Amino acid sequence: MNGQTFEIPAEMRAFAEKSVDQARTAVGTLIGTALKTAEQVQTSSKSVQDSMQNVVAKGLDQVQENAAATFDFAQKLVRSRDLREAIELQSEFLRSQIANLQAQAKDLGALAQNTLRPSA
Repeated sequence: MNGQTFEIPAEMRAFAEKSVDQARTAVGTLIGTALKTAEQVQTSSKSVQDSMQNVVAKGLDQVQENAAATFDFAQKLVRSRDLREAIELQSEFLRSQIANLQAQAKDLGALAQNTLRPSA
């Protein structure tokens, strides 16, 4: 090459520099968005996990409550003096358990709705 240097035109350098700046901005925005999304997923996952733990804990409390009521009923039943008293105890137990199960289902439903409802 006979000593001539090839010079990049100023417009081309300006265009290239502008393209690099735009690419840098785009990548920065992409990384920022990815980080923000990752934080939201972590927060959301933690929130859902905490809510699910509350649902499980509530369910276990209800199982204990129902077991205690059943054992109390069984104890009363074995102490009953006659068939009429046993039938009355059975009817009373069924009524109270139906009411308890309805209340428990309502509580669990409310907890489940809060768990599934997206947070603001």
